Amino acid sequence: MTFANILGFSSAEALLLGYLLGSIPFGLLFTWASGAGDVRKVGSGNIGATNVLRTGKRWAAAATLIFDASKGAAAVLLARKLWGEDAAMVAALGAILGHLFPLWLGFKGGKGFATSLGVLLALFWPVGLLTAATWLAAALIWRISSLSALIAITLSPLFMLLFGHSNAAILSAIVAILIFVMHRDNIQRLLKGQEPRIGAKSVS
Repeated sequence: MTFANILGFSSAEALLLGYLLGSIPFGLLFTWASGAGDVRKVGSGNIGATNVLRTGKRWAAAATLIFDASKGAAAVLLARKLWGEDAAMVAALGAILGHLFPLWLGFKGGKGFATSLGVLLALFWPVGLLTAATWLAAALIWRISSLSALIAITLSPLFMLLFGHSNAAILSAIVAILIFVMHRDNIQRLLKGQEPRIGAKSVS
């Protein structure tokens, strides 16, 4: 069975499991807990770790990054244990969709990189580590989170192919497309040279 041909009730369950886990808005919860208020009213209005950092609450940003990645990994690991590898990939997609379009926030969520990183680590950890290392290297060079994320997620399908995981490479390519769509405003700012660097408290 291939990723493209997955059918059955277990797949629907895996998608729902992934979506529900992915839709937990940790960035919003941690900024509230830190006393910084609603992160949607700060900077870009995004609920991801980069925007949480703009509140000045570094621990909240770090916690958001860890928990956003963890929910993606948890969706994959739970679905794999319950239904197998194919369902794990369905749950991975569900987790990312849940993060991007959470029902509880009017389908306005984060941009998906941290959750995608957690998914990649759970699907095949060497690719997850390579993707994280790519983000870190790009961030050290350019100090722009969005650019680093776009570079890293673009390379993730190629990393999967290098290790012979063709189905996971297809999933990674779909995820990369979703993340590029969610970063469309960032891409416009990058082209104009207006994208803020890591740690900036505002976004144009």
